[in-house]
Amino acid sequence: MKQLIATLLFCCFVLNIAGAQTTLRGKVTDTSGQPLVGVGVSERGSSNNTQTALDGTYSLRVSQSGTVVVFRYIGFATQEITLGEQTTLDVILQTDDNVLDQVVIVGSRRGNRVQTETAVPVDVINIGAVAPTSARTDITAMLNYSAPSFNYTKQSGADGADHIDLATLRGLGPDQTLVLLNGKRRHQSAFIAVFGTRGRGNSGTDLGAIPFAAIDRVEILRDGASAQYGSDAIAGVINLVMKENVNKASLDLGYSSYSDGKYNPAQKTDIGQYVYGNKMDGGMFNAAANFGLALGSQGGFVNMTLNFANSEKTYRQEIDGTLPTNIYRRAHGDASMRTFGGMFNADIPIKGDRLGVYAFGGFNRRESDAYAFTRNFSARPDRFPTDENGNLIEVDGIIQTASDGEKYYNPRILAEIDDFSAAAGVKGTTEGGWMWDVSHVFGQNTFNFFGEGTFNAGLGAEPNDFNDGGFLVTQNTTNASISKNYPEILAGFNMAYGLEYRRENYVIDAGELASYANFDTLKASGAQGFPGYQPADEVDAKRNCFAGYADFELDITEKWLTSAALRLENYSDFGLTTNFKLATRYKLFDNFNLRGSVSTGFRAPSLQQINFSSTFTTVQGGEIAEVKIAPNGSPITQAAGIPELAQERSMTGSIGFNWRPIREFTVAVDAYHVRVEDRVVLSGQFDASDASLDTALTNTLNDLRVAYAQFFANAVNTTNQGIDIVLDYNKRLSNSHIRAMLAANFQKMTIDEINVPEKLNDTEAHRKTFLSDREEAFILASAPPMKLGLNLEYGIGKFTVGTRLTYFGEVELLGYGEDGLGINPMVPTDADPNVYVADRYIYSGKLVPDIYASWRFSPKFTWHLGVDNFLNVHPDLGYVPAASGWAYNTETGGPWDAVQMGGNGTRFFTRVSLNF
Repeated sequence: MKQLIATLLFCCFVLNIAGAQTTLRGKVTDTSGQPLVGVGVSERGSSNNTQTALDGTYSLRVSQSGTVVVFRYIGFATQEITLGEQTTLDVILQTDDNVLDQVVIVGSRRGNRVQTETAVPVDVINIGAVAPTSARTDITAMLNYSAPSFNYTKQSGADGADHIDLATLRGLGPDQTLVLLNGKRRHQSAFIAVFGTRGRGNSGTDLGAIPFAAIDRVEILRDGASAQYGSDAIAGVINLVMKENVNKASLDLGYSSYSDGKYNPAQKTDIGQYVYGNKMDGGMFNAAANFGLALGSQGGFVNMTLNFANSEKTYRQEIDGTLPTNIYRRAHGDASMRTFGGMFNADIPIKGDRLGVYAFGGFNRRESDAYAFTRNFSARPDRFPTDENGNLIEVDGIIQTASDGEKYYNPRILAEIDDFSAAAGVKGTTEGGWMWDVSHVFGQNTFNFFGEGTFNAGLGAEPNDFNDGGFLVTQNTTNASISKNYPEILAGFNMAYGLEYRRENYVIDAGELASYANFDTLKASGAQGFPGYQPADEVDAKRNCFAGYADFELDITEKWLTSAALRLENYSDFGLTTNFKLATRYKLFDNFNLRGSVSTGFRAPSLQQINFSSTFTTVQGGEIAEVKIAPNGSPITQAAGIPELAQERSMTGSIGFNWRPIREFTVAVDAYHVRVEDRVVLSGQFDASDASLDTALTNTLNDLRVAYAQFFANAVNTTNQGIDIVLDYNKRLSNSHIRAMLAANFQKMTIDEINVPEKLNDTEAHRKTFLSDREEAFILASAPPMKLGLNLEYGIGKFTVGTRLTYFGEVELLGYGEDGLGINPMVPTDADPNVYVADRYIYSGKLVPDIYASWRFSPKFTWHLGVDNFLNVHPDLGYVPAASGWAYNTETGGPWDAVQMGGNGTRFFTRVSLNF
């Protein structure tokens, strides 16, 4: 693959570039002379389009003199200019007339389909406008505060989930949203979530591996799209469009830190029970550079990005005495993280629009360090190094002493995550007007775990660091597509066809012997905190998939658009699936569009879900125990009666409208209904001491010295219903602008059916263990029932100030209960141990306010500063008020679960943007 990319790029440099196209360059400003960023510039009747850079400049390939170039920008009048022989064109946009939105890639395979004219809802997030208004530097966090139905929460105490952020769209699973980069399928993370409150049993795409500085905009197709784009698109599609800027360079530098006077244990160091840092913690420095070069004389370019970010740990505990001392997580908070890498995007015409080549990709490395659950000597001395008399061996820098004399240590889980991608393709247009594209995309993600500051107690006081093993995913995707537009058929007809071949590989590598083995039968096995993967866990699984699709769009009249798509995919491991989509849009008035769609969808179970195997540590009912996750098709899984995993199937319907009552104001409302059958989730934990289970299962678990077993299964059918609302007001005057945007999502999920395998459907206890009340609550809490975001911004001259108000609705989760099973979990009250209450945590709705300001000192220098969550809002404490003694019986072992806005509190930031 690397040789292919190098060959293509080399050929582009040495070829004598000639053809019918020329490059048009220029600058777009408003009437006051201020540059406009993100103006859509396109050639009518072709797929040639671009956007203006931060300084208002653009470069566009155009076919010939006499062509019409169109300039579109929200809040400004569209301008259409017929070219003569010039190669330079500066444009001043006016604010007097009606406007159109920018061209989008997803949702339609017809070139130049603008945002408001699609038959399905598409959000367009301008990263250049969003990034400077917050301390958030990763795309996942940015989208969480920009898109109505996009949700994620920062995990803590969740093993691998501490090191990667998995997001959901419309309340579905992280792996039910397809991610594209420049319109091409992006590979998933090798990680699969088995712990934490989001994405349990799911993998997903690591958006954090893509630096924000490389991205021009993000397009979010909020509609089922499996028939158009393939597996994983049940909830929708996220397309990240890379920058194409040339002849300029930019540098973004920033620093941020949290200040939490309420829950940071550094505020009360005399407690003497917790690990803490500084009163301002979680400090993060980030630097991102982007620059572009023009290649050839026909509008070719290469755009490159380098990024670096380093963030420190945060520490959060309840420190006012409402809850008892947290002996389970004496170090609770976000992991520290260092990220660095780079990306490139290149596109080079060889013969105008007749033939061209392109390539893009990059590398990203993340090194992360998180605390695991605390080990206390009085509770489990078998997890500590001791001498021949059973006396603790105190190891400096690891074993610590609490104010009450308790000896403890906090194992640390480190992760090294490497992400690499490379795409190369050839595209062109035939003399008959058929546009064609052939490409190959390679993606690889590796995720390796290490233990630090811990012990394998059977080995004594050393070693203290372990290689725990890890996993790898590779994906090779080859695409070929053709399309043609027939403007003479009715009001326009576009047809598109494509073929795809995809090869996937998933590997688990065992850790070193000391990370998992038992060296003393009186001691616990493996490295504490994260036992390594064992040789029995190792796997090297492969599969391939062939797909073909047909896509049609017909403008019956200038007002009425219809579209249809059909896709067939055949997987080597579970067979053929066929899916369709029908959509329509009717322009009831010039400024009012009705739209709707119906589609079927599917998601193939990932190789991670089919083959993952692990033994990990959890805390249930106040007891630390080992849990075995058995791979699909293993003897353990077969003994439990778990069938082979099958595809998830969905049916989606949506209806909505977009309306522009005045030129500055747009309204988009879309309702949706998504039913998913056979969702793959992680089952509950079956107890090895349960004599009513199959003895083959319990004997195997006892031989492995694990207390519980879990499995991946097509366990549940769900229905999601909701409505998305986006109101956008954008008013520009000669020397000022006003922006007000409200984005809202209201949603509800129901569990329609639990698909309990026959062998486990014998007793109510086994049925509830298969998917316990607690596990059901996690599925239903994939997104809050209500999320509102209001962004208000005012700018005058060189100064801009704004605020962002985000409301996260109420979420309800369940604890493990006194018995640790999560089945109708109950705990005794503080007042009377014979009286029990439900182990239920209500995380009420919260409003999180941000504020920001910027000052553009010159076209080359802008200073940004602000405060995220300036009222220091936190989730409610995760405990039952009548039973505070059972606090920390949560997934994280901390004072709250990973819900809503996270638990770090107020965050100050400053950033500078330099342009050259």
